[in-house]
Amino acid sequence: MIRLNEYHAQLNKSVFIKRIGQVRQFSGLSIEVTGLNATVGELCSIYPKRGEYQGSDAAEHIVAEVIGIGAGYLTLMPYGSVQGLAAGCEVVADGAYAEIGVGEELLGRVIDGFGQPLDGLPPVRTQLKKPLKAAPINPMQRPRIEKVLETGIRCIDSLLTIGKGQRVGIFAGSGVGKSTLLGMVARHVKADINIIALIGERGREVREFIDKQLGDEGMKRSVVVVATSDQPALARIRAAYAALAIAEYFRDQGLQVLLTMDSVTRFAMARREVGLSAGEPPTARGYTPSVFAELPELCERCGTADSGGAITALMTVLVEGDDLNEPISDSLRSILDGHIVLARQLAHKGQYPAIDILKSVSRVMPDIVSQEQKMLAIETVKQMAVLERNRQMVDIGAYQAGSNPALDQALQLETQLLNWLKQDEGGFPRDQAIQNLGNILGRQMLRDRV
Repeated sequence: MIRLNEYHAQLNKSVFIKRIGQVRQFSGLSIEVTGLNATVGELCSIYPKRGEYQGSDAAEHIVAEVIGIGAGYLTLMPYGSVQGLAAGCEVVADGAYAEIGVGEELLGRVIDGFGQPLDGLPPVRTQLKKPLKAAPINPMQRPRIEKVLETGIRCIDSLLTIGKGQRVGIFAGSGVGKSTLLGMVARHVKADINIIALIGERGREVREFIDKQLGDEGMKRSVVVVATSDQPALARIRAAYAALAIAEYFRDQGLQVLLTMDSVTRFAMARREVGLSAGEPPTARGYTPSVFAELPELCERCGTADSGGAITALMTVLVEGDDLNEPISDSLRSILDGHIVLARQLAHKGQYPAIDILKSVSRVMPDIVSQEQKMLAIETVKQMAVLERNRQMVDIGAYQAGSNPALDQALQLETQLLNWLKQDEGGFPRDQAIQNLGNILGRQMLRDRV
């Protein structure tokens, strides 16, 4: 009886019919295929013709995914090089959907969106596979965020406190320090597991991030998923979802997971490429409707779970033209639980991390910190706001000391506050950061109370 059950299981796994079609047209990023019966999201194999010319990049077969259905044809997008592709190439539906191997075997490894190693080490042998797109969690089964996640960054832990399970965006233009800030957090954050997704970024940054920011100790508890900017759009999208699936596995084990994604804007750009190739109409700045539908789907998979674990997400948002109201930035601000804004003018002044306290907010902070810390944060923001409002008048020498007591107080505290906001290395204890801030503001707050 046991033997029959084994045979039955093998028969269920066997494929007796091949679904085959042919390439009709290849245009831009999309491949049109006729004669193939497949569903959206299904993976297919395209076999290049074996003619006289076979370039060095020609593959045995090209993996592609069905992204659209037309009248009498399917639209596919490839995951890799299309060298050797021609009209009439055979296309076989694999009957498989996107999934990724998960498990502790991934710790300390650098992989792509398919789970293949990029670090030169042997392939990762995982015992379990998870679909890239899991079912969403019932919102009533999500525990509330009640515990603080220490990042080791003074101004974040004191003024923009992050909770375990919170989703935060780091908004900045190019070259302002998003990746550097992420690296500081990843190395010193008090979390069990780091899942780092480098999506659509420069290939040079991958090795630098691992060697300079993570180091050997940080890498032992990390999984790095990479899809660089030179890879096809589907590969970049797959890497983002692969990182999420891996993070969900560790969260379901009851662990505290930090998911850092650099950047979610590159993910949105890749989704725009796929949507346009599938025939979607462009909307704001060319982004298709599916982009704005998929962003909340991506973000909502993070957060707390009834297992006791949580995924805390730090997602960088590349602000095009330093415009914080561009479509992706505006959409993500409404989805995420907080945003940290990096300002180019602060970076030019030598303030790193260049966090603009007045434009940043943590929506969870009031519920997870003490009343004393709230007062310190409010007082700090108040002093920074007074300085910002009167900056031009002070710089041109038009202000006379004594005419505005609030500004006089802010000017006295300015140097100490700016020195406190600067930080070269991560790992600063949160309690000590709050105490130092209290020492700076303490005398002034006592005078205000009296």
